[in-house]
Amino acid sequence: MTNPLDFMAGRVSAGKMSRREFIGRASALGIGAAMANTMFAQAARAATPVKGGTIKMAFQGGSTTDSLDPALATNTVALMVIRFWGEPLVELDKSGGLVGKVAESFEGSADASTWRFRIRDGITFSNGQAVTPEDVVATMQRHSDDESKSGALGLMRDIKDIRVDGRDVVFELTSPNADLPYLMSDYHLMIQPNGGRDAPDAAIGTGPYILKEVDMGVRFVAEKNPNYWGDLGHADTMELLVINDNTARVAALQSGQVDLIDRVPPRTAKLVARAPNIDVHQTSGPGHYVFIMHCDTAPFDNKDLRLALKYAMNRQELVDKVLFGYGSVGNDTPINAAYPLFTELEQRSYDPEKAAFHFKKSGHDGSVLLRTSDNSFPGAPDAAALYQQSAAAAGIDIEIKREPNDGYWSEVWNAQPFCTSYWGGRPTQDQMYSTAYLSTADWNDTRFKNEQFDQLLFAARAETDQAKRKQMYADMGQIVHDEGGLICPMFNDFVEATSTRVSGFVEGIPGQVLMNGYAPHQMWVNA
Repeated sequence: MTNPLDFMAGRVSAGKMSRREFIGRASALGIGAAMANTMFAQAARAATPVKGGTIKMAFQGGSTTDSLDPALATNTVALMVIRFWGEPLVELDKSGGLVGKVAESFEGSADASTWRFRIRDGITFSNGQAVTPEDVVATMQRHSDDESKSGALGLMRDIKDIRVDGRDVVFELTSPNADLPYLMSDYHLMIQPNGGRDAPDAAIGTGPYILKEVDMGVRFVAEKNPNYWGDLGHADTMELLVINDNTARVAALQSGQVDLIDRVPPRTAKLVARAPNIDVHQTSGPGHYVFIMHCDTAPFDNKDLRLALKYAMNRQELVDKVLFGYGSVGNDTPINAAYPLFTELEQRSYDPEKAAFHFKKSGHDGSVLLRTSDNSFPGAPDAAALYQQSAAAAGIDIEIKREPNDGYWSEVWNAQPFCTSYWGGRPTQDQMYSTAYLSTADWNDTRFKNEQFDQLLFAARAETDQAKRKQMYADMGQIVHDEGGLICPMFNDFVEATSTRVSGFVEGIPGQVLMNGYAPHQMWVNA
């Protein structure tokens, strides 16, 4: 009879058992948590990747209106496609630190106002062209241009000058920023030939794969880059299907059509996990589902109306009935305990009386239009319906318009004044705030413009006293909570699933969904 511990270790080494499941089973066998963690780590180190084959995946979020220009990436499909062919200067490692990509190293001045990135020598783009520091400078300059509409534009505002010095690219800042290297990991900032100025959507970069087939919003095929400098990418071929319907995406995994999917619906996740050929993976982090109001557009330009809509939200009900335990309650800021300098604010709770008070004070008469779609986050239409019911108890009439999935990220998000959306979070508070809450950020999707907030953001970048910096971030969170157009009812866990045909998925990787977008690169097809 097989020893249960040997069986479990074999499942771990094959990439088929998560740490959570291993520790849970070990505990049932009377093994302490410390010993179980050690045994898991030993078994995990025994995993041996297999080279070759094709990994097939299906993700939600893509549409026919998407672009291959990394500056314009807005959804999971775009992130994953970018990861195939492109790389930034640096990237998050498995512990939340930084590892070099196009840059082999980096260092800052004592006051963090100047940063040097040493560009790798001898690496090439997928078209065979050598990567130069000049390409890096051109990339950064393109994303700093207001005309680019780059999702990283807000991150670049504090950069005064970028220049080449031998193999180094030197960043001079208008004010010190100890987090600048983390900003350079943003997935929009893929290094491209001449910065992408000539052909921003050519998908030419330094990544492990080369795009061979592109049917926007439908299907992508990528093949291994034979001249890739790094060690990512075990499969020869990647095939990505866009399947926005949750039921169809899960069915594709269950039938063996694909090996990896994102956004397993929380409602059915436990049922999906019962299948013998499927592993469901859960990772907590900074991702959050949101309802966003444009602070500069009537009627949402009225603070009392915004407060009314915030108090009219029953957050716990949404966590219970939409996330089904795969997440936690939000508090109308984009920051949670996943960030090291997090400070908990007084929780805003559902309060129909306060909602009614502020709604009357706002002077608004009539309904409020909320746009939603399954493409915005799993269960978003259900969440909107629950919100409609809780708001009705306060005398607030929310009209729901269900928009088509295709084109949601170009026609609704960041375009319409009240809609559902999601954020995957960012490695640091500075990056999250700079991307979406700085007044000048192109992705300021709540049109939030607050001079005090901006001043605190810039001051926090330069502050070396961590206690003072933490307080600044707490003050910024309070401003967004009280003044902003963000309703953040919940922080979602990333719930993803793989077939037993493939191995190598690791839970708990910080950053974006699907192991920070690198799941296909780090997984392999079982022999």
